[in-house]
Amino acid sequence: MSTSIYEYDVIVIGAGHAGTEAAAAAARLGAKTTLLTTSLDTVGQMSCNPAIGGVAKGQIVREIDALGGLMGKAIDATGIQFRMLNLRKGPAMHSPRAQADKKAYQHEIKRLIESQPGLDLRQETIEDLLVEQTADGPRIVGVSVRGGAEYRARAVVVTTGTFLRALMHTGEAQTPGGRAGEGTTTGISGALSKLGIELRRFKTGTPPRLNGRTIDYDRCELQPGDDDPRPFSFLNDTIAGVQLPCHITYTNEAVHELIRANLHRAPMYSGQIQSSGPRYCPSIEDKVVRFADKDRHQLFLEPEGRATHEVYVNGVSTSLPRDVQDAIFKLIPGLERAQIMRYGYAVEYDFAPPEQLWPSLETKVVRGLYLAGQINGTTGYEEAGGQGLLAGANAALAARGDEPLVLTRSEGYLGVLVDDLVTRGVDEPYRMFTSRAEYRLLLRHDNADRRLTPIADRVGLIDAERRDRFAAKLGEIARAMEVIESTKIDHETVARRLVRSEVDWPQVVAWCPELAAISPAAAEQVVNDVKYAGYVARQECDVERGRRLAEKRIPTSFDFTAIKQLRIEAREKLSRVRPLTLAQAARISGITPADLALVRVYLDG
Repeated sequence: MSTSIYEYDVIVIGAGHAGTEAAAAAARLGAKTTLLTTSLDTVGQMSCNPAIGGVAKGQIVREIDALGGLMGKAIDATGIQFRMLNLRKGPAMHSPRAQADKKAYQHEIKRLIESQPGLDLRQETIEDLLVEQTADGPRIVGVSVRGGAEYRARAVVVTTGTFLRALMHTGEAQTPGGRAGEGTTTGISGALSKLGIELRRFKTGTPPRLNGRTIDYDRCELQPGDDDPRPFSFLNDTIAGVQLPCHITYTNEAVHELIRANLHRAPMYSGQIQSSGPRYCPSIEDKVVRFADKDRHQLFLEPEGRATHEVYVNGVSTSLPRDVQDAIFKLIPGLERAQIMRYGYAVEYDFAPPEQLWPSLETKVVRGLYLAGQINGTTGYEEAGGQGLLAGANAALAARGDEPLVLTRSEGYLGVLVDDLVTRGVDEPYRMFTSRAEYRLLLRHDNADRRLTPIADRVGLIDAERRDRFAAKLGEIARAMEVIESTKIDHETVARRLVRSEVDWPQVVAWCPELAAISPAAAEQVVNDVKYAGYVARQECDVERGRRLAEKRIPTSFDFTAIKQLRIEAREKLSRVRPLTLAQAARISGITPADLALVRVYLDG
């Protein structure tokens, strides 16, 4: 019996947030690409929170968009509430966030995938990864799928999310699956292990969903969206459509006492789950135990769409038994009569510790095999989407013999994300924070296009529309800077006056009426460039010092075990991570300046 064989340049496994960005990026670069998923009905599905963005995550979405990705366009088209967070802080901390119409977002992502030239979407279940031995070591050549067919390619991107040997927990009940109502994936875990890729276990969780018609919103606090919502995509100037409100309520001591009385039935505390979960997104059980001094915890009631009454209860992620979940809501103001439509649960799943990857997100043990998303130990749609875009782009670049796209820590939050993963690894599901970025004043959400769109253009990730819009924006900024630097008020340039904290753009326009037509996006850049020029210059000096250290390359074949003077711990860590530069070596936890000095001596020798 003959085997059906399909030929591609790039294969992407999994059509979640990482997989869709990976496949679209590879196709934009001209690679003949296929996206394989176990169900076409769940392409781009939001497994948990029906929202995009947030603190630091919003910056990532803007960076994905600046690189030509899908996420920003999709949320602009389907968002139901938009808010800019941290407006009372400086611009480096401003972070866009939007509630999504959950189903509309999913359908928009699928529409974008189906509309992408050079990309085939297929419903397939992966059985094995196909590898051949070469003079340079093992290389991926494709995948086999259920039914006996094979897909062949020069590069494969694995983006399986939480589905690898996934097990869901609600109280004592355990069900195989990576998402409610769906199954698990076992073949890929076995295939990765067979190739020598280490796998460990993490867990994540999701809250119950309530019927909004049974919520007493009069007993909750109203949380409206922004009056003038900001788009995520640099291709859009405005957000259309009426925004929907969210609401806030709180737990109380009665809720906490109920949870404490049932901790022995919670999988995380009964010993049923032993893997690590996201410390910065704890379950309600964890909150009650870890923050025992707090008499209440805030809960956000977030609508899941315009055409549904389903409400996501942000802040009460739980794997407690169903009867305890029922009892909890009867004690919360506004939710006493609320009906649970979907119960909360926890998911345990396999992930691959990311020190096994090069900064391109290619595995170190198999050439042409890339991993992206939660399989790398991250959490969140945004972190997954960013990794997917970079992995898909690098798979396509490798397929045509070009150098990989690797962003530095000073170029983007995506550079920070990947460097943190491959250099420091993870001991809990990784999520991005502004505090992780040492150059965060340079990495504002508003300038993501100025940082990354030229890079995207250079490798071929963007189209003519984005290129033209970006060029027009740069022209506006240049014209505005020329005007404010040449216009004087009482012998002082307008640019100099703009440095003062009390001077804003409307005042600048009053002095320079010819700037009234400048777009808000360009005006924002001018204001931030002028007001923060001194701080930015200092950070750029820091970047330059780091760049000099990064220029000292370390060959991939360098044998750290040969440096006998190195401490055993240093030899082990350097051999595991295999840093490509001295700068990357310096960021490995536990590596000292003395260790670096020894490595440098051997490199120079």
